[in-house]
Amino acid sequence: MDDATLLNDRYQLLERLGSGGMAEVFRARDLMLDRIVAIKVLRKDYSNNPDFQSNFRMEARAAANLSHPNIVTVHDFGFADNLLYIVMEFIPGKDLKQLIREKGRLSVAAGIPLIIQACAGLGYAHRAGLVHCDVKPHNMLVAPDGRLKVTDFGIARALATMTPGERTDIVWGSPLYFSPEQAMGETPTPASDVYSLGIVMYELLSGTPPFTASTADELARLHISARPIPIREYIPDIPTALEEIITKVLSKEPSARYRTADQLGRVLLKFGTLSDIPAPILLSAPIPAVTLSAQVADRLPTKDVPSLFPQETAPKYYTQPQAPQGTSESEVVEAFEEIDWVTVGLSLLAVVAVGGLIPFWIMIYFAYNSVVR
Repeated sequence: MDDATLLNDRYQLLERLGSGGMAEVFRARDLMLDRIVAIKVLRKDYSNNPDFQSNFRMEARAAANLSHPNIVTVHDFGFADNLLYIVMEFIPGKDLKQLIREKGRLSVAAGIPLIIQACAGLGYAHRAGLVHCDVKPHNMLVAPDGRLKVTDFGIARALATMTPGERTDIVWGSPLYFSPEQAMGETPTPASDVYSLGIVMYELLSGTPPFTASTADELARLHISARPIPIREYIPDIPTALEEIITKVLSKEPSARYRTADQLGRVLLKFGTLSDIPAPILLSAPIPAVTLSAQVADRLPTKDVPSLFPQETAPKYYTQPQAPQGTSESEVVEAFEEIDWVTVGLSLLAVVAVGGLIPFWIMIYFAYNSVVR
């Protein structure tokens, strides 16, 4: 498809922004609403697959219902000129992969706020019951003001519904970033997105992914069984708490990681190494964004935490304890370990059972006394 093409008699393609094995991306003008948008046009071999068309429409519709400051908004999707396309908000700037290539790596102070924003967007999707399935720096767009937005929810999930034989190394799961369970062909979960986000965080801070290989099969084997090089070997002065967080996130077993991106985001907000952050870095929030200046030397104030990851909208199957003021880095990490809900439930059941016996014993007492008299 060439520039200046009119797609579906509505979208005027202005310039090609990029292309890959799956699709081409264009900057376009929505003639109906007179606004600039980004349009991703899928390759014909995907567009002509009837099963994929059906899955694409379903997943694009679900993605269009996501509304969050750290998620690229889906405006429209359709099928025209024998091509599937999806219309999204246009984000000027670069993707996170481009920033890594340009800078080599980002400092902890500059990189962690970006990961926190990614956690906020992915966490919102997890609360809505959606798994991204293809978290990678290419799918994280960074605007000039520092705002990060995650993109490609619908397309990645539609591709996840295809059988392994229909996928290509370029398209399915991005082998550099997919989780061990995805490498084994299992269904992705929120914990799978968390693992992939851990790979992105490792690369963002060290300048290299934890696993590299010449083939997708070898990458899959490494994700399943190999231990990554400790990130401290690349960053000797990395805070101990952050190193422990990355190690936990890259656990092979999903149950050993944080269950959702929300949990990871809260931990990153709490461990307290975000100093000397260049301005402007905007953190995602349903209230006006917080700008952190270069003079920030202490940890983020606790009052910012619930605005980014509100407890009342968190999934019901987990609860994060709050760390007291002055807690050390290692203690904060330990504080975020999973609560043993089985033990808590059994304890509550025992309390209810014992409490229920009290009226019974009172009845026996009075019945016995009346007989004696």
